[in-house]
Amino acid sequence: MLDPRPHLGEPLALDLLNTRWIEDGPQDLLTDVAGLDVWLNSAGLAERTTSDERMLEAVLAARSAIYDVVKHTTISGLNDVLEHGRMRRTLTADGPADIEDVADPAWLPAWLAADNLLRLLAETPGRIRQCAHPDCVLFFYDTSKNGTRRWHSMATCGNRAKAARHYAKKV
Repeated sequence: MLDPRPHLGEPLALDLLNTRWIEDGPQDLLTDVAGLDVWLNSAGLAERTTSDERMLEAVLAARSAIYDVVKHTTISGLNDVLEHGRMRRTLTADGPADIEDVADPAWLPAWLAADNLLRLLAETPGRIRQCAHPDCVLFFYDTSKNGTRRWHSMATCGNRAKAARHYAKKV
């Protein structure tokens, strides 16, 4: 199954948030294990995991926790997800390496998404944004030079907003 979401390619944490979107009403990719498989494939995690109901529950917990941090600065849920793993530093023949250490494989994608959010928050927290269109629930990481991007996609939400402003001027 192809990924039906309208916006792909964001960092893992925001990509997980974007498994909910509005298109002819609310949509949610993660209503079952088949949808989880689509997300894991799209996120490049399918080769590292075997999906099941437990993993779906863990990923839903991570999505909720990440949303709570991004929208409400509530941190306890994210810390609960992070408790399921750690980053182990080691020296390999190729040099220093950080290795994910997640005891329960069902929690690996959830933990990776939570860890990704920590990295985004450490680098440039002000660049994590929700689309400015009032009918859009998608998130993006603003990579524009001056950090003023407002829409998850100029071609969709940005264009709709501009068209609405233009129409309002004509009326």
